[in-house]
Amino acid sequence: MPTARMPRLTGSNFAYQHLPFDTFLDDAAALGREELELWGIAPHLHVPQVGNADVRGIRRRIEARGLAAHCLTPEQVMYPVNLASPVDWLRTQSIAMFRRAAEICAELGARKLLLTPGRGREDEPPGPAWRRSVDAIGDIAAYADTLGVTCVLEALQPVESNLVNDSRTLAAMLDEIGTPRLGAVLDTVTMAVAGESVDDAFAALGDRIRHVHLIDGRPMGHLAWGDGELPLSDYLRAFERHGYDGCMTFELFGDGTYAFDPRAAVERCDAAVRRCSTAGPGE
Repeated sequence: MPTARMPRLTGSNFAYQHLPFDTFLDDAAALGREELELWGIAPHLHVPQVGNADVRGIRRRIEARGLAAHCLTPEQVMYPVNLASPVDWLRTQSIAMFRRAAEICAELGARKLLLTPGRGREDEPPGPAWRRSVDAIGDIAAYADTLGVTCVLEALQPVESNLVNDSRTLAAMLDEIGTPRLGAVLDTVTMAVAGESVDDAFAALGDRIRHVHLIDGRPMGHLAWGDGELPLSDYLRAFERHGYDGCMTFELFGDGTYAFDPRAAVERCDAAVRRCSTAGPGE
């Protein structure tokens, strides 16, 4: 069976939140990464707290190791952030947080800002929450565009959002927002939970897929490769077949134990991808 080419893997501080930021940077450099997806989590990079001088210092620490920021993913599921909230102050503050995140992207030199759609109340019809999400994301994407930053929108599992849970619904929201530079994120766990394949996602979204979270699951879990049951080789071959040459990130959460030794979890993911690939890192 043919193997796939080695993908562009980012370094990411997912699972590093209980270690110093410099430990993450050192590990990313040692593992041969060139680009980073930065999880905007306290204490590493808490978007409402970090100032421009802090961001410039973070960029210097990144670049001193030969790395570059590629994508900023503010924490937006565990934190009180919800672009579709019916509560005016929460929605307004959430929009302001993402607009600030776009400014941080520009300071970091990161090209992408990752957004999620939020969720409505469980006791309301989906229409009003959908409208709130569309309006908020359109506002953020337009502001980010003035800064040279492209936003990418990610579907979520039903336990995380009641608005966008699969590629077809994600495509519908992108169509309604109607901002050409707004792209899509493909998360392999969300995809698997929705019963979709990589081919299904590309059928719905095509070249609007501009970032990938490449993670194992059962099908849920956000697991290191080998800890779940998802078909990594099939996924990588499908990405190659569709000509995807963008970045992929291991978004490692699991049950929290990856945070005890995140580098080991990343190394296991690297090894799994290498086994499925024809080209080694840097080739």
